[in-house]
Amino acid sequence: MIVPQQPSFNQKIDFENPHKIELYIKREDVLHAEISGNKFRKLKYNLAEAKRLGYTKLLTFGGAYSNHIAAVAAAGREYGFETIGIIRGEELADKFLENPTLKKAYENGMQFEFVTRTQYRDKNNPQFLAFLQQQFGDFYLIPEGGTNEFAVKGCEEILTEIDKIFDFICCAVGTGGTISGIINSLQPHQKALGFPALKGDFLFEEIRKYAKNDRWNLITDYHFGGYAKINEQLKQFMRYFSEKYLITLDPVYTSKLTFGVINLISKGYFKPHSKILIIHTGGLQGLQSNIAEL
Repeated sequence: MIVPQQPSFNQKIDFENPHKIELYIKREDVLHAEISGNKFRKLKYNLAEAKRLGYTKLLTFGGAYSNHIAAVAAAGREYGFETIGIIRGEELADKFLENPTLKKAYENGMQFEFVTRTQYRDKNNPQFLAFLQQQFGDFYLIPEGGTNEFAVKGCEEILTEIDKIFDFICCAVGTGGTISGIINSLQPHQKALGFPALKGDFLFEEIRKYAKNDRWNLITDYHFGGYAKINEQLKQFMRYFSEKYLITLDPVYTSKLTFGVINLISKGYFKPHSKILIIHTGGLQGLQSNIAEL
């Protein structure tokens, strides 16, 4: 069974606000150096299921800077699985060692197959999966981003007894698995707010596949132009947050989430005296590709 290197904890974010909001951040990023945050949660029961079924290979999908690809490679190395990454973008095939995420995954033993963007869109196509099985042999399939029923089960463990005091649980949203698990473990008085890193409303339907109640909503105003897009305002916020609270945020997910929550507090979105918990989902390896710009 995959085990954390250290437990997560809630850290208070002290800042003056006229609405007397209490804000905390759950430090899921400390769970593991390489399999951190929601990736740890998503892989926990997937790896257990792969072991139970007798698989020795994991195959998954991702882009050039995917936290998921990095985490699966690290988990494979640590827990004795071969790992195969189907990577979007055939142009990366002869220069992937220049990419810090792929370089680290390769060092952790991941075998790559670089495919065109057209091929990549077939990642859920049974014929394409059958082709991959012919090429690589039997493997345990982990979807892009890691979201499936086992991932949601793992993410249901993010909230614990100490989190019952909070009114709102806020997290970033990529494929929808993390917030689905959080929704399923909400107390009756709590509401989950998701902050998508991607444009578009398709995530509502994805989350409804797994969510067991309707005490949630998506805040779609803080994607900063789309997935992996970042501007000077967000860079400044990340630097400020790191210096003031000694918490590093990643440029794709947690920085946009935290900026959005604090901005909504300033606008009076939350009732006075609300208690808010932000989930830090890790993903700090993504900083390697952006650090020169920050």
